[in-house]
Amino acid sequence: MKQRIGLFANLQNHDAMHWAEYSARRLLELGAEVCSSPEIAARFPREVGARILVHPVGHLGDTSDIIVTFGGDGTMLSAAQRFLLSGVPLMGVNVGKLGFLAEFGVHELDSALQALLQGNYRIVDRTVLEAEVRQTHYYALNDIVVEKHASPRMTRLRAYINEHHIADYRADGLIITTPTGSTAYSLSCGGPIIAPNARVVCLTPICPHMLTLRALVIPDDCLIRIEVLSDDGAVLVPDGQRQEPLSMGETVTVRLSPHVLKLVKHAQSSYFDLLRRKLLWAADAIGGESAPKGNY
Repeated sequence: MKQRIGLFANLQNHDAMHWAEYSARRLLELGAEVCSSPEIAARFPREVGARILVHPVGHLGDTSDIIVTFGGDGTMLSAAQRFLLSGVPLMGVNVGKLGFLAEFGVHELDSALQALLQGNYRIVDRTVLEAEVRQTHYYALNDIVVEKHASPRMTRLRAYINEHHIADYRADGLIITTPTGSTAYSLSCGGPIIAPNARVVCLTPICPHMLTLRALVIPDDCLIRIEVLSDDGAVLVPDGQRQEPLSMGETVTVRLSPHVLKLVKHAQSSYFDLLRRKLLWAADAIGGESAPKGNY
């Protein structure tokens, strides 16, 4: 039975669309079925678009065995928002700069697509956060952020963990991050890097007024409640994908979601290989990667 590979791309990124078209051609040559949304198929040359199965983007997760995304980590987060509930694995092709989530580079695309069809890859489960405000639920692979709303002033937030009052934050905002998101916004605000299989979440303040307010790591089975104290309100931002205004006195609850996101990874590499490659942890002072010392 042929594998059916879905394509999801940043329509505003010329390079992303170029590599999506390239991949469609290669996958068809390799004998796979390829499907995409009408918006993507319409951008391909006619001889390619005519051979692609077209589905509304909302149904792509239910009709694909794996979805390959083209863009950067933002594209991966957008795909995660769309396809989380379908359970379809996502493989990210990075056409941007860093790419922690979209870890496959275009320089290895041919071999990666062949490996994909041969089953030579790993699938890892990543935890997801679920935020609730006004009986509406929001999901995030990386982080839930509550931050100031169109104001130069700091916002004031009160945080509870399992109904225990832990802190009042005077800051630009508060990041609640998964281990996956620990290398994103939280890291730039001084938060720790957390191995993705650690069963924790982290609360990282954004530019806090008090230097003693530091990132706090807690078990991921805790219930977190954030109350907005500022009279000019705040905004809820899940994975940087949208903004939901919050008024003074409103409360956001955040918990671990029962859903997980499945990510396609290199068969032989680990998270620590990714850290060394992306953050240059193994680079010496004159450039290049230092030789490993000993057997680990």
